Amino acid sequence: MKGFLIGLGIGVGLGVLFAPMSGEETRNNLVDRASDLSDSAREMMDQGKERVRSGISSIRSQAENLRGQAENVISRAQQATGTEGNV
Repeated sequence: MKGFLIGLGIGVGLGVLFAPMSGEETRNNLVDRASDLSDSAREMMDQGKERVRSGISSIRSQAENLRGQAENVISRAQQATGTEGNV
């Protein structure tokens, strides 16, 4: 995705530079397009951060479930062997 954004930026820059506009129009156009590209990159970063947060939350939840299962297995094993509380 990073390569796509870089290519997009280069393509936009070349298109603007070769377009038949005045210098001021070209500068304004470059500023507008750079702003759009920046906004797109910011949105992608926010989406990536949210995916990471979601992944971390999911991993924590799974770890807590596994911990609970392990505690149950250990408790049952202790009860079965009569060694409850000795581990």
